[in-house]
Amino acid sequence: MTERQKTIVVGRISGVFGIKGWVKVYSYTDPKENIFKYSPWILKKGDEARTCKVADGKLHGKTVVARLEEVTDRDQAENLIDFDVHILKSQLSSAEEGEYYWSDLIGMAVETTEGVRLGIVDSLLETGANDVLIVKGERERAIPFLQGQTIIHVSLDAGVIRVDWDPEF
Repeated sequence: MTERQKTIVVGRISGVFGIKGWVKVYSYTDPKENIFKYSPWILKKGDEARTCKVADGKLHGKTVVARLEEVTDRDQAENLIDFDVHILKSQLSSAEEGEYYWSDLIGMAVETTEGVRLGIVDSLLETGANDVLIVKGERERAIPFLQGQTIIHVSLDAGVIRVDWDPEF
């Protein structure tokens, strides 16, 4: 798979909706209905993968539901429960200058401005006030993603995030 063809997870099929093949989807997009901007979906569970086009999708209360082409009944929909919903990374629009997709930051090295390696970005948390990098190295650190304050420079090409952070904290 080339770099351009890499996938990212944008949701998970969590259940069925009705008898006509609709599925409930736990969406990782923000807002959650943005998941419908992307089609086809690549559904993956274990070693199994299949590509499905989204025929329809909507918010139903607080739930996101979708109808996939070729899924026409409840039994077919039930077979998709617990599949992760992937899309090709190339389906995403380009991030604006100074903005980053979380999937781009995960796995990047984190170093202080003095060159002390703190670890690798394992995940991110959304706290409401600001996002937080969870960095795993010799120990785990939670570093606020505040550009120009704690986050000094992000180099996607080099795979390094430089931070103004005390290694002892």
